[in-house]
Amino acid sequence: MDANTRFAVQDLYNDYAACVDNTKFEAWPDFFTDECIYRIVSRENYDAGLPSSSLMLESRAMLLDRVYGMNETIYHAPYLQRHVISAPRIHSVEGGVIRAEANYVLMGTKLDTPTEVFNTGRYLDTIVSENGKLKFKERICVFDGDLVPNSIVYPI
Repeated sequence: MDANTRFAVQDLYNDYAACVDNTKFEAWPDFFTDECIYRIVSRENYDAGLPSSSLMLESRAMLLDRVYGMNETIYHAPYLQRHVISAPRIHSVEGGVIRAEANYVLMGTKLDTPTEVFNTGRYLDTIVSENGKLKFKERICVFDGDLVPNSIVYPI
């Protein structure tokens, strides 16, 4: 694998985190192909091969619907989030498909409360190039614990 691919994947991860950490949710679906999977699942369920997920979106249209829901219909206490993401490990590059993973720590901050660890885990990603730009074909967010605090509203 060449250095340009490695840097492009790193840029994708960095740009993704900057987008969701800065509440640019309308741009979040642009990181995905039209036919995509975005899944948030506990490590226990993932390791056991169970289909049960905390969230499963199976197209870019579903991601757009989620953004609408976050902005217009889901009632929740607003919070800020901040990602710390490890350098991605690229497992393979074959036929234009990149398989990569990275660890993440997601911090959450609500008004008038201290920042706390909201979620930790790893991303398991399938990445493709679309019109010269890397996009997620599949992003599986495998969180370490069995429980998440309160609810998951914003993208991990």
